[in-house]
Amino acid sequence: MAETEAPTNPSLEDLQHWTWVLGRAQQMMLEHGFDLVENRAAKQAFGAMLDPTAAVRAGAGFWADTLQLWQRFLDPAHAAPFEETPEQAKDRRFKAPQWREEPVFDFLRQSYFVVADHLLKGVDALEGVDPRQKEQIRFATRGFIDAISPTNFPATNPQVLEKIVETKGESLLKGLHNMLGDLAKGQMTQTDPNAYEVGRNMATTPGKVVKRTSLYELIQYSPATDEVIETPLVIFPPWINRFYILDLNPEKSFVRWAVEQGLTVFVVSWKSADATMKDVVWDDYVERGQIDAIDTVRELLDVPSVHAIGYCVAGTTLAATLAVLAARGQADRVKSATFFTAQVDFTEAGDLSMFVDDDQLALIRTLGAEGFLDGRYMAATFNLLRGRDLIWNYVTNNYLMGQDYAPFDLLHWNSDVTNLPARWHLSYLTDLYRDNKLAVANALSIAGTPIDLGRVTTPAYVQAGREDHIAPAQSVWKITHHFKGPLRFVLAGSGHIAGVVNPPAAGKYQYWVNEEKVDTLAEFLAGARETKGSWWPDWIGWITGLDSTKVPAKGARVPGEGKLEALGDAPGSYVRVR
Repeated sequence: MAETEAPTNPSLEDLQHWTWVLGRAQQMMLEHGFDLVENRAAKQAFGAMLDPTAAVRAGAGFWADTLQLWQRFLDPAHAAPFEETPEQAKDRRFKAPQWREEPVFDFLRQSYFVVADHLLKGVDALEGVDPRQKEQIRFATRGFIDAISPTNFPATNPQVLEKIVETKGESLLKGLHNMLGDLAKGQMTQTDPNAYEVGRNMATTPGKVVKRTSLYELIQYSPATDEVIETPLVIFPPWINRFYILDLNPEKSFVRWAVEQGLTVFVVSWKSADATMKDVVWDDYVERGQIDAIDTVRELLDVPSVHAIGYCVAGTTLAATLAVLAARGQADRVKSATFFTAQVDFTEAGDLSMFVDDDQLALIRTLGAEGFLDGRYMAATFNLLRGRDLIWNYVTNNYLMGQDYAPFDLLHWNSDVTNLPARWHLSYLTDLYRDNKLAVANALSIAGTPIDLGRVTTPAYVQAGREDHIAPAQSVWKITHHFKGPLRFVLAGSGHIAGVVNPPAAGKYQYWVNEEKVDTLAEFLAGARETKGSWWPDWIGWITGLDSTKVPAKGARVPGEGKLEALGDAPGSYVRVR
């Protein structure tokens, strides 16, 4: 056995360096007004997090597993090996070899998994609890479990400790700088903020703004083919985010791809809310938003109808728009409607419904006192839905490790928040998520016109994401129970964003279709045909099956050469308003 080398005393230079590190850290904390010792509320909250009562109550089996855990640590030769679940084996937080090769960190990893498992079992064992409340408890428990992971604390993360030694503590200073910067701006940084800029290397598909209202800008894209399909396409992205998720870059852009397929493409770029929009409600997004844009395009190109796409909340709104048009005898203004991960029946709306209760609604009323809801609130809410990946991953990398921010276009878009009209947002959460009124005929109305989804006979293409945590596939499927026209349901691989933004050239994921008429998503899957790659070609085939007539790509088909003059280049000015 090799002799252990005696530790060497630190040099004067080392001592000076560590003194500087500690002094600089103290200075940075004071400069930003932190006083954690005096923050009694924070101490109490942290103390509650460490209270072992919840873990003890997880069940008697917890103690048996704990004893086995200690036996593996103290006498590994005679103990049964730790059996990981498939999910635990794939947990990227513990992919570093130190978590298995070094006994102390292996013990931390195993003990964390044991506690996490029994906490969730304890929730499942609760009796006499309302199902919705139980789901809220489970959601909060999962969030708590993610928060107490040993990867989130410097003293229990081997990679953080090694980084501290390697950089002589400067990684901590850099991480502290990152954290204080995020606190100052009120939002977590997930990617290099200087790597991307709309109009430079994002949202670059050529086009012009041809209309601007107090609610939206209408962008018309330049044709890429000599002839175009006669019926144009109008895309309504969600106003919760910026529209350029569909035009991230030339390789990922659905907009550019659609133009290259011979479609005349228009996109609505919504205005980020401010105090002037305090009275904006859902009626406005239907009447002054979607219907106005549809009629504008019809008049500009002198066509009877348009193809329309609604993404997420804009898809929910498009369903209401179709019902309103049907009630007014104007259904023929929309030739087809495509829905990207959109819900109309919110009985199984997923984890986002955990944020819709009286306390949350009261909080939103307070936050929206000026007439609009700061987009950072919604960004934080969506991040909480995937806290492990979108919060704690960056706590470790950005704050504990002090690593440089990596450029990532999707996360840049995710961080590019928009403000919401507070009055509209409250009614949306109350009427749709909480009370599910859209699914009830005539329970809601737009400008006096009752909404009945059962009157919609417009041909519909409905896309859902199999792993979508915002609009679960089971929830999106419910649209098939309401519309009465021809409908094609497509289940795409991946989730709310990657399931939609999946260009054919990438060769990623897959999608499922079932030509038989079935009543449930389970029946759909049982008889579905899987196709590798993107569903986009299936969609354009569906579109051309409805309308293959082509016209020359000239005159009003070129932005600015019709009745509406160009007001500026795409991506416009509203997308740049913060």
